[in-house]
Amino acid sequence: MAEQFYLELSENPVQFEHASSVNNVFFDEANKQVFAVRSGGATGVVVKGPDDKNSVAFRMDDKGEVKCIKFSIGNKILAVQRTSKSVDFINFIPDYPHTEFSQECKTKNASILGFCWTSWNEIVFITDQGTEFYQVFPDKRSLKLLKSQNINVNWYQYCPETVVILMSTTVQGNVLQPFAFRNSTMSKMTKFEIELPVIPKPAKLSLSERDIAMATIYGQLYVMYLKHQCRSANSPGAEVVLYHLPREAPCKKSHVLKLNMTGKFALNVVDNLVVVHHQSSQTSLIFDIKLKELDSSVNTHQPVLPARSIHPYRIPLSGPAVVQSQPPVPCHLYSSSWSVFQPDIIISASEGYLWYLQVKLPPTVHLLQDKGKLMDFLLRRRDCKMVILSVCAQILDGREKGSLPVVATVLDKLNQVYKDYLDAEQSYTAAMESGPSRGSATQKRPVRTQAVIDQSDMYTHVLSAFTERKDVSHKFIIAVLMEYIRSLNQYQIPVQHYLYELVIKTLVQHSLFYMLHQFLQYHVLSDSKPLACLLLSLESTYPPAHQLSLDMLKRLSTANDEIVEVLLSKQQVLGALRFIRSVGSHDNVSARKFLDAARQTGDQMLFYTVFRSFQQRNQRLRGNPAFNPGEHCEEHVSHFKQLFGEQALMKAATV
Repeated sequence: MAEQFYLELSENPVQFEHASSVNNVFFDEANKQVFAVRSGGATGVVVKGPDDKNSVAFRMDDKGEVKCIKFSIGNKILAVQRTSKSVDFINFIPDYPHTEFSQECKTKNASILGFCWTSWNEIVFITDQGTEFYQVFPDKRSLKLLKSQNINVNWYQYCPETVVILMSTTVQGNVLQPFAFRNSTMSKMTKFEIELPVIPKPAKLSLSERDIAMATIYGQLYVMYLKHQCRSANSPGAEVVLYHLPREAPCKKSHVLKLNMTGKFALNVVDNLVVVHHQSSQTSLIFDIKLKELDSSVNTHQPVLPARSIHPYRIPLSGPAVVQSQPPVPCHLYSSSWSVFQPDIIISASEGYLWYLQVKLPPTVHLLQDKGKLMDFLLRRRDCKMVILSVCAQILDGREKGSLPVVATVLDKLNQVYKDYLDAEQSYTAAMESGPSRGSATQKRPVRTQAVIDQSDMYTHVLSAFTERKDVSHKFIIAVLMEYIRSLNQYQIPVQHYLYELVIKTLVQHSLFYMLHQFLQYHVLSDSKPLACLLLSLESTYPPAHQLSLDMLKRLSTANDEIVEVLLSKQQVLGALRFIRSVGSHDNVSARKFLDAARQTGDQMLFYTVFRSFQQRNQRLRGNPAFNPGEHCEEHVSHFKQLFGEQALMKAATV
């Protein structure tokens, strides 16, 4: 049975001291760090980052319960909030004083809800009455207020990737005010309202912090709202509403993800997929907002794949009492103690683990039956190349052979991405050659993602093995090869000669010479020197291939030397002479090459004719029929004298 789990937890999680041995566990989304804080006398802090290099352990004076703790970017300055009025700072920059310094919020009677670092030395205090944006001077152990904004705040969310803070305002909490931070400036973005579900009066509904998340999907910032609704005949259950939040334009409701369930949910974003975890069923759903269901201002989406659990995970036992043979303990997936952070973090404080959620692509191949939709899905994923190539091989498999229209659809989707990349490369090269134009931003070289499946990939991993299949009809094999060439031509991608060679070899292997002749005659296979040479090599199997090759070389008009070589190799010396005269190259060719070929035929009159032809050329060009020493024809002059006598040579030379 095919693998069914398309989601998994990272194999090498960040391990930290679990909740039973610490007072508090905090997570910093900007630095992806877990803070395990233990109080008592002095406060011990262990910080674990994505790798061991980011691990830090230190102690600080116990000045009360820690409400929030975060490093600035690069672990340069530590900020600790212990009260609702101030934030304390400790330098971790070498050679700077390590003594704590503090900053009280400026707004009178305000309470600090939390803080966010926006750069290594800039921090925002979020209070219940607004924001205070500071610059930190670690050498002077002081802060400077850059800007403040008064606004009633219920709660806030921070997206470190875009450096945008979202604040909930009004009594119901559903009017959201975003602020953007860049280059020591704070910009107020356009506020917007979240549509709350309609509920019977007199009950009142307010927007909870737990139901809002921010994440970047396909390079755009979205606010994700988990909208709980009672499942009924009119409502299929909860849904996730995505509001697109551009920096310079108003926020708009753009996508609705239908969950078809009710209960407790959590959200992640992995590889541009929205993952919705459902606790009671212990399953997850994934949505791809690029797979559009309907064309409208708001796109409604169903899950891309059936609901599945995260792949089972086993926690290895540790400690002095552990026996070597003791098996790992199964992890309790979808636990109520799990905390989910954006974009792809899952933390179990009770077990002391931080995992990254990952999407496994191979199982999706068997769960998404529509191959066109599957290809759209795969082409947008990070590690997609080998999975896409396996799908291509699968649809050509004798057991799961897809119809030719399905094959055509898949190939067109691949070549559209391939063409887009080639165009971007060409545009970049042209821009570099023309030099930077005034006022335009420096053009970046296009990144070749794994979604770019070129002809070499298809030939190596799919087509070469496919043409060797004995259990597949040769008609289908040829039809597929021609379909691939058709698709490349449709997107104006030059076809590599090795694909044509594959077609020709397959036709010859099955003695389909009439079809080969037709393909060449009607230029289905484009002319090229390598193709002409291949045709020449087929002459013993298919004699007309010789003439087909010559015709192709003539059409190329850049293969005159090759045509001469072919004719001489076939001892068609006069034919070669006539050809070089017809293309105006008679004055430049090597006389010795032609005399060698004429002599090898053993035909004395042919040798006489060729010899006389080059004597006449010498007379016309230099006024003397003799060959120059550099032409190395002395041997042939002696042979001519031997055959026809000195008198014949002289007579010919004086004509």
